[in-house]
Amino acid sequence: MPQHRPLPVRERARRAVRAELVTLAQDLFAAQGYERTTIEDLVAAAGMSKRTFFRYFTSKEELVLGKHDVWAERLLEAFAARPADEPLWDSLRRTFDVVVDYFDDEAELSRTLAMEKVIHSNPALVAGELERISRVQNQLAEQIGARLDQRSADDPRPAAIAGAALSCLIAAKNAWTGGGHTQPFGELLDQAMAALRPT
Repeated sequence: MPQHRPLPVRERARRAVRAELVTLAQDLFAAQGYERTTIEDLVAAAGMSKRTFFRYFTSKEELVLGKHDVWAERLLEAFAARPADEPLWDSLRRTFDVVVDYFDDEAELSRTLAMEKVIHSNPALVAGELERISRVQNQLAEQIGARLDQRSADDPRPAAIAGAALSCLIAAKNAWTGGGHTQPFGELLDQAMAALRPT
């Protein structure tokens, strides 16, 4: 398994503050509504100045979609840490455990559902979510291409593999949300990825 350097202390602290702000914002958005919650509300609840707040986030939209940025970082780190000789589709499935853990966390269930509702009731947030998914697909495709030694810009295979895997993730999320989250998210993801498993 590849060896990775631990994150510098400053970067770990930055991520911890961002995660704390995201959680706090999600609670406010769920309680007050996205549109009614202001930056002033957020900084007051966080006990920090606007200037400090804007070091971590540039807008309310970024706060709502901040989980996607956190997931992106963790997904890329998780994929890079997978064994090089592991079947690629298996590596991608294990990489997605980052997201599975989020959706299968019973303690966070009400917040998770509230934020899915906030995002999907606001067209700008839906667009932002799709943009972030596209960005992750491109980054993941680069890592897949490097692993397969297929780094040519005109080779569509790494992007196709990344897109197919992320489509499975999205399909599982939609089924989990639409199905009343009665089945564990990980099982839904396993089903989706099994449907496209290379033979």
